[in-house]
Amino acid sequence: MARNVRVVNTRTGNVVADRVAVADSFWSRFRGLMLRRPLEPGEGLLIEPCSSIHMLFMRFAIDAVFIDGDGRVLRVARRVRPWVGLAAARGARAVIELPAGGAEGLAGGDLLRFEPA
Repeated sequence: MARNVRVVNTRTGNVVADRVAVADSFWSRFRGLMLRRPLEPGEGLLIEPCSSIHMLFMRFAIDAVFIDGDGRVLRVARRVRPWVGLAAARGARAVIELPAGGAEGLAGGDLLRFEPA
């Protein structure tokens, strides 16, 4: 069973997403969100390690939040389109994939905290 976390923006105290599955094995990272149903508000996927994503075999747009090893936001790629989208961030250690619009209010430099869900 996948481990889930809650992601909180320490700058604002806002919950970014409260049901984020952690993909940290080869197969869970490989599968990602491919061929899955669209994410609901509050859902997400944390892929680690990861510094770039593709949108092949995806059915819906996402926001991709790239973070460093300390949980600091390096880049927010908004509304990355299915099938044609690509996104990356130099120095990223992980990416949080959220529903399109789910990264609203996040900015580069924000520090994210991960809590058990």
